[in-house]
Amino acid sequence: MKKILRGLTVVLAGFLAFAGANGTVFAEGEEEAKPATSISISPVNKVVKLEPNKTYDDSFKVMNNGADVIKFEVYASPYSYTKSDEDGEYKLGFSTETTYTQITRWITFRDSSGAYTSKPKFKVNPGDTFVVHYRIKTPSSIPDGGQYAVIFAHTLSDDTESGGLRTEASPGLVVYGRSNGVTRFESEIYDLKINKTINDGEKTVTKINGTSMVNNSGNVDFMAYGKLTVRGIFGHQYYVTPETKGVSIIPETELAVSDTWEDTPYFGLFNVTWSVTVRDETKEISRLVLILPVPIIVLMILLLTIIGIWITIMVRKRKERRSRFGTV
Repeated sequence: MKKILRGLTVVLAGFLAFAGANGTVFAEGEEEAKPATSISISPVNKVVKLEPNKTYDDSFKVMNNGADVIKFEVYASPYSYTKSDEDGEYKLGFSTETTYTQITRWITFRDSSGAYTSKPKFKVNPGDTFVVHYRIKTPSSIPDGGQYAVIFAHTLSDDTESGGLRTEASPGLVVYGRSNGVTRFESEIYDLKINKTINDGEKTVTKINGTSMVNNSGNVDFMAYGKLTVRGIFGHQYYVTPETKGVSIIPETELAVSDTWEDTPYFGLFNVTWSVTVRDETKEISRLVLILPVPIIVLMILLLTIIGIWITIMVRKRKERRSRFGTV
């Protein structure tokens, strides 16, 4: 009887591994809908080494991808995170000033007359590119560590200029300023988890996912890289996080680092590894993940129940035969 059960277990494991290895029941991945935009900005981030009492001139491009003339204004806002009282998570905002957002007050833009102001307005024709020149002028004393701001190119309608509401969200250029003073890189990686279900909007879907938290208690930003690796039980690699995928974490911020295997199959058995790296520190966990839809679980329970009943009947018949043979 033990040999029979052991054989069934091996067959079941082999079936699951084969299903995962061949990917015969992959769920079709849904493409993320891209919002219709008419304006874009390039580049999207800039790193600047800052010294006291210096002037830095640079520029960025604003592209009109629509069919109409676009009016827009440019301005600098703080780039910071604040801890939410509702769920305790850090939320990105563009209004909260901190020690690390003083650079916002040092940025001005060259208007059409050549003067540098805090919020000039421009326009760009369909299909054209407009170059915006900006200036960072540091004071005689600047804090150690990082300084962070986002430069927005915000579209305007006729109602906007007359006091109405803005009609469209803005693309932004994130400025990462780093002073030549004392920099402290202090990080903590914790709460690493490997999951097989995630919340996708209002519903829970089956997808292999790795998550962790990273805290920046230093005074300068750093990149945190999460790496999700999924292999079959026979060693074949099905997914690995792209090397370029990372999260920028600014000082006094705690953010989640995660990655998801979007093409997780309908069922299978996988060896999953999840690691997070910040500078020279890496933390890693591994576990086996079994993906089984509810109908297959029900079917397997029913099948095992039938096999169990059949084995019980066969054992009883064998005992009855032996008993009869012994009495002859």
